[in-house]
Amino acid sequence: SFPVQMLGKSFKMLPVMVWGMIVAGKRYSMLDWSVALAVTGGVTEFLMTGPISSRSSGSSAHGLLLLLAFLLLDGFTSTFQEKLFKDHTTSKYNQMVYINLGSGVISLATLLVSGSLGSALGFAEMHPNFLVDAGLLSAAAVGGQWFIYSQVKEFGALVFAATMNVRQVVSILISYAIYGHSITDLQVLGLAIVFGTLFYKSFSSLLQEEKKALVKKEPNTALEGTSISKV
Repeated sequence: SFPVQMLGKSFKMLPVMVWGMIVAGKRYSMLDWSVALAVTGGVTEFLMTGPISSRSSGSSAHGLLLLLAFLLLDGFTSTFQEKLFKDHTTSKYNQMVYINLGSGVISLATLLVSGSLGSALGFAEMHPNFLVDAGLLSAAAVGGQWFIYSQVKEFGALVFAATMNVRQVVSILISYAIYGHSITDLQVLGLAIVFGTLFYKSFSSLLQEEKKALVKKEPNTALEGTSISKV
């Protein structure tokens, strides 16, 4: 179901951390690992303490396997994007252009190999409004990519993974309100664990930034006092 898809993406933090160690040789603090494990535990509780199947014919196991594959590939993507920014000092616009061109070539090759190019063009010809909708979605995707690349470049892949959960909170709550998905008390507890942990991580990061700013100001204040006494 859509809520499970959104909440399952909260697992993204662990793949990003593992890929960061493999690809970029990063090391993470105990707080980072604790936050990632708490989020994973909350997601697991949500998945295991309530109905997670959608109304479609697919099975929950098949859907969870697809979600796992997505998390592994998506975790590698944001980590490698961060590595490209640091190692090759590429701009966000360069990455957007070349990655989207590569995606277009792969999509075209897939249509040609599967023999679906003709039917895809025929569908677009039969439904002209489809091209308008596709254009709007493409414009929205490009706008979203700009913000994604900006955050990955400035703050790193792990911060981006945590930030995405804010959107997931809103998406899950809207989905429950509109479509009437059932939710148990234990699932509510799982949600509270996941997003409470993420908000704690954000709050502790803000405190650390304030401490660093104060430490930087103290030496400067001492130097200014020394200069005044000499005069």
